[in-house]
Amino acid sequence: MPLYEHTFLARQDVTQAQVEALMKEFQGVVEEGTGKVTKQEYWGLKNLAFKIKKNRKAHYAFFNIDAPAAAVTEMERRMGINSDVIRFMTVRVEELETEPSVQMRKQDRDERGDRGDRGFGGPGGGRGGPPRGGFGGGRDRDSGSTFRSRPPREGGDRGPRPPRDGEAPRAPRPPRDSNPGSEG
Repeated sequence: MPLYEHTFLARQDVTQAQVEALMKEFQGVVEEGTGKVTKQEYWGLKNLAFKIKKNRKAHYAFFNIDAPAAAVTEMERRMGINSDVIRFMTVRVEELETEPSVQMRKQDRDERGDRGDRGFGGPGGGRGGPPRGGFGGGRDRDSGSTFRSRPPREGGDRGPRPPRDGEAPRAPRPPRDSNPGSEG
């Protein structure tokens, strides 16, 4: 049978228990279609990159599915009807991963507090480390600014603008004074 990875997002105002009930419901739909869900993961409530149906956060759930296409199509149809599911995506894969997904490994690392040198004293962190980002890059503190003005254009690179519909052609502009404001 074909293998799939499926992720769905549930509304932010449903509880974790309700999301797990949705996961069981959709697992049942796959099993009705003579398929099986080999792995289920609840990834938690996460921020969205942009609002989806007025939601700023969503509960993420993940399935590894070994089922015929008809069973997956039926599961997706029911997800489309369900008002608690705001998005879903199914991807056909060559083989399923048996180990925990990247999202679950990330949660484990966050729970352990194993963040390496990213504390206040680590590289790029608070005081004492090298500066991070900003507009100060590439500037030598002793010599001042690195601003350089652009060299003047030689005679303009595009030429005169063509006339618009119903407009008389314009006379070419006189060249700009290279030192404006200095009269005499």
